Amino acid sequence: MRVIAHSTEDISRVRDALDFFLRNAIGRSEDAVTDELVDVTDIEGHYGNSSVMLSSQITRKSDVVKIASFIRGHLSPDDVERLRSEMPDRLDDDQLFHIRFDKQAASLGKLVLTSSSDAIIMKLKIATYPKNRVLAGQIVEELFG
Repeated sequence: MRVIAHSTEDISRVRDALDFFLRNAIGRSEDAVTDELVDVTDIEGHYGNSSVMLSSQITRKSDVVKIASFIRGHLSPDDVERLRSEMPDRLDDDQLFHIRFDKQAASLGKLVLTSSSDAIIMKLKIATYPKNRVLAGQIVEELFG
């Protein structure tokens, strides 16, 4: 997961949006624990403005399943249908499933899909051995369907 806090934004609100996933989906409620999961990187924007990128890489399969379950349980029926219908386009050749969430809604405790680039960007690696896109699609359907 990654999200960018632009120089015009309150970084604590953007952090709240990312923590919304970490605290609720993974079940980690203490700030110290979520601090361990989030990397903070100063970056320069397209026009030279300073921004901060917050990112978290979740590698434990059980935590990824919890995140998928959390997403499925908190999306509106319309967003669930949108996720299903766009599944082939969201699953790339490297078997990464791409989802974008509205960061303003997440900071308010709501999950809303968005196509905006100014979003919480989530990439879920769907591992199959051997690599098989059809099987990966079935796994995505199980996780979110």
